[in-house]
Amino acid sequence: MSATLSHEILLNSQDEAIKLLGKNGELRKRIQEEAPVRIVDRGAKVVIMGEDPDAAMVGQMLAEMLVAVRGGHTPTLADVSYALNEAKTSHVENLSDVFASPGQGLRTDIAIKPRTRGQKRYLDAIQSHGVTLGIGPAGTGKTYLAMAAAVSALLNKEVNRLILTRPAVEAGENLGFLPGDLQQKVNPYLRPLYDALYSMVDVERVRRLIERETIEVAPLAFMRGRTLDHSFAILDEAQNTTSEQMKMFLTRLGEGSRAVITGDITQVDLPRGRRSGLIEARRILRNTEGIAIIHLHRNDVVRHPLVQRIIDAYEAASQGDGPPEEGSES
Repeated sequence: MSATLSHEILLNSQDEAIKLLGKNGELRKRIQEEAPVRIVDRGAKVVIMGEDPDAAMVGQMLAEMLVAVRGGHTPTLADVSYALNEAKTSHVENLSDVFASPGQGLRTDIAIKPRTRGQKRYLDAIQSHGVTLGIGPAGTGKTYLAMAAAVSALLNKEVNRLILTRPAVEAGENLGFLPGDLQQKVNPYLRPLYDALYSMVDVERVRRLIERETIEVAPLAFMRGRTLDHSFAILDEAQNTTSEQMKMFLTRLGEGSRAVITGDITQVDLPRGRRSGLIEARRILRNTEGIAIIHLHRNDVVRHPLVQRIIDAYEAASQGDGPPEEGSES
């Protein structure tokens, strides 16, 4: 039977306690919901009480988070959820490096940085490779971090243009029956790219850059026959490209250009019998110099904690381990 353990973390100020446990104790509450421990703020120190090894695990996690706090980071609920998952799998060492990292190649004025080890590895790959494939489920920051890297490269004058594109998979609707001109028809497919862009650069500046064609947001079909020199190109939702479309995009890259290709290979919307260009590219390019293939996982999800639980539930169901359907036998 495990022994009761009391783990103490010494603090330099009450401000450290507020950042470590949350302004109204919301971070402490989340930890206590997820781990069988009690956390007490005693001003000059935080005391974690519980059975060993639970108290030791939470103590190690909070010690790493305190290092990040002293490095200027203010933890969030998402940080706590990620740190707990890492601690439960004995991967808590050097966790402070992730939280305190500004993100390689990212500008500080866009206030975005990696939140997990996987995201940090992804950003490092984008900076050091000409082409990066970012593969993972929803909520892992694939598109958002790629956009942050692209905007940083543009504002730092490392590239002259941003090219943001997606395949216009119709998902049950025929574009010809939708109202409006071609731009209005494809706009719903491109909306997530605009949303990410507007969250980093003010709307008026984005509009000016689009008018000058410094930023181009367009369906993948518009890339055919072009050469993209001194550009940062992002191909989003790449699991819905065909083999031909993927090859076409990859061969558009010209001098001084970089590309990031993102997608979730568990969410392919292509007609039955069509191969996903992303899945094929992962296989064909896995040993190609200058190309990085980064897989992000459920532990890299940084949206609402429910998103991770939803991903887990669908993964279990796909393996036949999900709960019985309503009305079925238990």
